[in-house]
Amino acid sequence: MRRYLGTRYSAAAVRIDVAGRPQFVRAYGSVTAASGAPPVFADTRFDVASLTKIFVSTVALVLVGEKRLALDSPVCDILVEWRATAHAPITLRMILAHVAGFRSGADYRTLFDCDVEAFALREPLVAPPGETVVYSDLGFIALGTLLARATGAGLGSAVRSRLCALGATQTTFGVPARERVRVAATERDAWRGLLRGVVHDEKAYLMNGVAGHAGLFASVGDVARAAEWYLAAVRGRWTPLDPGLARTAVSEVAYDPVLRRGLGWALKTNAENSCGAQMSAASFGHTGFTGTSIWVDPERDTSVVLLTNAVHFGRTDIRTIRAAVCDAAMRAVDAA
Repeated sequence: MRRYLGTRYSAAAVRIDVAGRPQFVRAYGSVTAASGAPPVFADTRFDVASLTKIFVSTVALVLVGEKRLALDSPVCDILVEWRATAHAPITLRMILAHVAGFRSGADYRTLFDCDVEAFALREPLVAPPGETVVYSDLGFIALGTLLARATGAGLGSAVRSRLCALGATQTTFGVPARERVRVAATERDAWRGLLRGVVHDEKAYLMNGVAGHAGLFASVGDVARAAEWYLAAVRGRWTPLDPGLARTAVSEVAYDPVLRRGLGWALKTNAENSCGAQMSAASFGHTGFTGTSIWVDPERDTSVVLLTNAVHFGRTDIRTIRAAVCDAAMRAVDAA
């Protein structure tokens, strides 16, 4: 990890858990590339970008367990804008598996004068619901609206209360100004300046930092905790989630030749995935644009969390770094 400090990221944290217990926890670098910037610690929070989808999906499954939502009933009873439209057949399962037919996203520069939530709800579908995997931010923005309406609370409150109940107490939308100096900074851009404790994703930024697809800040420990909610269900340990729903979430719900889909989770499909070649075919995970990832190998009962601020030095792909970390973790676990 130190090899890429100062060139690919200024901050990184790695955690490897086996059987639900941490075996390796390390923090590297500083929260920005500036001289004298505060160092990174194991509890430093990062903008986890699309790892937000894992946490929000988890909240959705909690609401299924609470009988506030159902996986396979059309959600137009709650998202009433979809009644008598092409969206009407969409179910929660379809949204979580990225087969609801939404466009992947939208250029944020076209959304400055829009209500982004309303845009996501009304944007025409690109495929009939249930037919094709299209990884979609817009679908998860709609999911955020669904969760807010199902709970009668704002999305931030709905997510915060459920995650705290699950033990992820340091995972939040945004960071209070007084705490931002200790958060790993992401990108400096001409529009917003240096982003530290303020969401990097532009669509989430236009939604005041609270969205279903991006916006959460979390420590490596809370991301590892999220992995264990699901891994425990597969391995027969206690989990705060409904075990059956958790196992369904990390099983194949929709096939895609590049990356199969569970509920919220991606499933390893080939050795080119960012989990590398060593993780088993049963592995599941997710990545985040800012330079974050989580991968879980149920056969080895192991999770690998990598958090970086890779966009700090430009928007370059770090798939090879993610894969190298996972491969090294698997070799170490196998050797032990």
